[in-house]
Amino acid sequence: TTSTQVDTSRYYFNYRHVADTLSFYHTVKSAGIPDSQIILMLADDMACNPRNALPAQMFNNREHDIDLYGEDVEVDYRGTDVTVENFIRVLTNRHSKGTAKSKRLLTDESSNILIFMAGHGGDEFLKFQDQEEITSQDISDAFDQMAVQKRFNEILFIVDTCQASTLYNRFKTKNVVAMGSSSKGENSYSHHSDPNLGVSVIDRFTFHALEFLENKLSKTNFHSSKTSLPTLQDFTDHFSYSKLRSNHRIRDDLMERNLSSILITDFFSAVTKIEPTLYAYPIRSQKDSGKKAPTMKSLLLTDESTSKQETHPAAGSEPKKVSSSFVSAIFLAALTFSIAWDRLSLNR
Repeated sequence: TTSTQVDTSRYYFNYRHVADTLSFYHTVKSAGIPDSQIILMLADDMACNPRNALPAQMFNNREHDIDLYGEDVEVDYRGTDVTVENFIRVLTNRHSKGTAKSKRLLTDESSNILIFMAGHGGDEFLKFQDQEEITSQDISDAFDQMAVQKRFNEILFIVDTCQASTLYNRFKTKNVVAMGSSSKGENSYSHHSDPNLGVSVIDRFTFHALEFLENKLSKTNFHSSKTSLPTLQDFTDHFSYSKLRSNHRIRDDLMERNLSSILITDFFSAVTKIEPTLYAYPIRSQKDSGKKAPTMKSLLLTDESTSKQETHPAAGSEPKKVSSSFVSAIFLAALTFSIAWDRLSLNR
């Protein structure tokens, strides 16, 4: 599973849209999706806004339980980089040369993709940065390209805006299910405000979505039978007009599966790939061996002398196997080089 969360609003009075996006970001991370499989786009840096009474922090409730902008947050696109063009590039993987790997949505035909968007919208459009708009047709065309490129298995598209359900009117790509916080002609409302911050901190749809997800995912036994796991039908049934003050909508006619067979964990959790092996590194602690742990230099020197001896083996003797300590040294050197190379790539 991969995920893309997009806040399209700037200015401090739209604090809640950033909080909505960060809330979904933390939800998918807590369910096991790593940052390497998440693209986070924030149109404004509310945490560092001079009007923020709690600088360098963001919260989605007035009790300030969880700092949404902690050290573990990795923002891939921020500020003026959050544009319609860059969003489409992320979906279709049509980036300019030199774009860092961390800014790319790396998927294939087996990937399930969760897309969440929050901001100000209208009939079949969503505003970006209060300067440009993305339309339902734009997103539909992007999904068509993704299907041709074999970039996904299924897509769950969730949008929390006014007239949200109109944003997927033009969709025609198979295996896409879409959910909106409001119907045509309806507004999407905020849930509550924080007197210390002076703004609303979360929208109603996102608040109740988190209520369901945090409750269900925290109690989910991922090794249990599929019949006991929460489904997308359970998710949509959780919402009501009394909670949202609007009529949420879900479109599933493009899906091959029905909502009751689509598990929430298909989009809100990750599957770890494990490669079994018959080989093991003979790691021995200093305490167990009673000797000082060898250094990289000593390992290389030891194995260098060993290799010299093995160059001219005694007559009739069998060739010796490569030292396990030498293999460990090579592994550590390769790992160090790989980490350094990744950091260099990210800084380009």
